[in-house]
Amino acid sequence: MSGPDLRRAAAARALELVEPGMRLGLGTGSTAAAFVDLLGARVRDGLDVVGVPTSEATRRQAQGLGIRLATLDELPHLDLTIDGADEVDSNLRLIKGGGAALLREKIVACASHRMVVIADAAKHVATLGAFPLPIEVNLFGLTATQQAVEEAIAAAGGRGPVDLRLGPDGQPVKTDGGHVILDAKLGRIPDPERLGTALWSVPGVVEHGLFLGIATAAILAADVGGQAEVTILGRLA
Repeated sequence: MSGPDLRRAAAARALELVEPGMRLGLGTGSTAAAFVDLLGARVRDGLDVVGVPTSEATRRQAQGLGIRLATLDELPHLDLTIDGADEVDSNLRLIKGGGAALLREKIVACASHRMVVIADAAKHVATLGAFPLPIEVNLFGLTATQQAVEEAIAAAGGRGPVDLRLGPDGQPVKTDGGHVILDAKLGRIPDPERLGTALWSVPGVVEHGLFLGIATAAILAADVGGQAEVTILGRLA
């Protein structure tokens, strides 16, 4: 099965968690977009929910599908967030931020009673770090911040280059909040908690892509004999 098929299978299982009247955090990225598409079909059939999008891209998608939307200022407490992940380990620790929406994704997830990750089973890893760790930083003092990030990573036992993320036009990728992204290509992160604490010691860091102790479950879809087989990490209820 293709990646889109697996993402859709995981999204379809997550949709079973949605109940009328829920306040939903709507994630960002290709897998979250599959969930929003399926949710939109349910809304057209009469499901009444309200969503808080984690990015302008998700907001535009949800609006186009007729999903009722609100902000966290209007709904500061959510029932459930459904979002993707770039990596997830067996302890439900995540790397997120490949879509440059990690700050808003983390704010929304932490405002939710539950956060459920949906992903292709290939995103399930023994040790985080093969996917470059996104770090959202302020533009002011960028060079100094990048050097401080490199030093913090080394102090936490990490190794690997830290690069400014550039777009196809060769310019820095900007987040919805106007920040830029550093990608730390570490290979492996043996102690995510230690690294997260070290990154928070750098004043220019706005947010990092380690989501620790936030996700309550992960729905993973794998190709087994040409069929999508879904497995669950953690608790869905």
